[in-house]
Amino acid sequence: MSHPVLSDDLRETLVIILAGGQGERLYPLTRDRTKPAVPFGGAYRIIDFTLSNCLNSGLRRIYVLTQYKSLSLARHLRRGWQLFNETVGEFIVSVPPQMRLGGSWYQGTADAIFQNIYSLENERPRFVAILSGDHIYKMDYGKMIDFHRRCEADLTVACIEVGRDEAPHFGIAVVDEDQRIRQWQEKPADPTPIPGCEDRYLASMGVYIFDTDVLVRRVSQDAKRESSHDFGKDVIPSMVGSDRVFAYPFEDENRTGPAYWRDIGRLDAYFEANMDLVSPNPHFVLEDPRWPIHTAAKFTLPTRTVTHEPSGRAGVALDSLLASGSHIKGGRVERSVLGYHVTVREGATVSDSIVMDDVEVGAGAEIRRAIIVKSCRIPPGFQIGVDPAEDARRFQVTRSGIVVIPKEMAF
Repeated sequence: MSHPVLSDDLRETLVIILAGGQGERLYPLTRDRTKPAVPFGGAYRIIDFTLSNCLNSGLRRIYVLTQYKSLSLARHLRRGWQLFNETVGEFIVSVPPQMRLGGSWYQGTADAIFQNIYSLENERPRFVAILSGDHIYKMDYGKMIDFHRRCEADLTVACIEVGRDEAPHFGIAVVDEDQRIRQWQEKPADPTPIPGCEDRYLASMGVYIFDTDVLVRRVSQDAKRESSHDFGKDVIPSMVGSDRVFAYPFEDENRTGPAYWRDIGRLDAYFEANMDLVSPNPHFVLEDPRWPIHTAAKFTLPTRTVTHEPSGRAGVALDSLLASGSHIKGGRVERSVLGYHVTVREGATVSDSIVMDDVEVGAGAEIRRAIIVKSCRIPPGFQIGVDPAEDARRFQVTRSGIVVIPKEMAF
């Protein structure tokens, strides 16, 4: 039997998005911006997916907690996300570290909430949804809030099933038949599987619903202890057994096959998630009118494919995403993601790659399995991703062989 999501629950929920991540494992993509502001899918930023989930779920009271190199993120929020009506209590607010209770930056996810208790006291929500700004997925948070209310939970943790190889990288929930968490294992070497499924495990997605009074009490207690001030490492383990903590099974709104949720905190994972978008039957669907992904659209020229004169080479793009303003002038693009104002000149080929804004690929150049950050000029005839030894000598290369070219690199 289905249970309708109560609109009062949504109105009484405050969203806090943790968006201050330094993203060291995504460097050099994060050289000048925080991880949630990194471009994704040609026209989007990573945070757009969490924010779109909020919008599509009916949640319109949102704090975005920033910290590391936040200017790009703040500009993006201002340009693309001022959609809410403050006269009826809707808002999206970018909040830097407040240092109200000390002189330190955020020391962990729980400390970030602790430093913003003043905001919770001002808003007085019944529930607080704590979300990460650096994951790719589609989720109706309203359904999770309804589950939280019906279970009379103090804390609800969204969980997704993962395999044995993935489980040691996550917080693992061990639950009873009512989905109440009876044991919490943070990144365990020997995780406990789901009962009856020896090779499947319930992994935390970093999505939490708290009763506000419980949240305030628990982060205040954590602030007085010597700890890493992290929800997964400290707060949740301290609550299991004493509070009502439940696991909410992830219900995917993507609906294309197996549940889709990607943590793209590593360069290889970031690359793979982008490639998920350009397969003939994409694992993650962007063009879904039922669950639209919103962003700060740039009003610019249409994308063009042009036959180069006098050679007669046709500009071709196959199985690719091309943001507006891109120009394929007698070049060829296959299975790739191109940002705004990318130019691919005559005879050049770009395959299985991510090319960010304002990049020019010179005539006859060849790009394979690469991430090229914005404002690079690839010389005519230059090769990237062709000779592994030469790539390793000149560039950063990931474990799986992806060549990474930093912003404005001089060749």
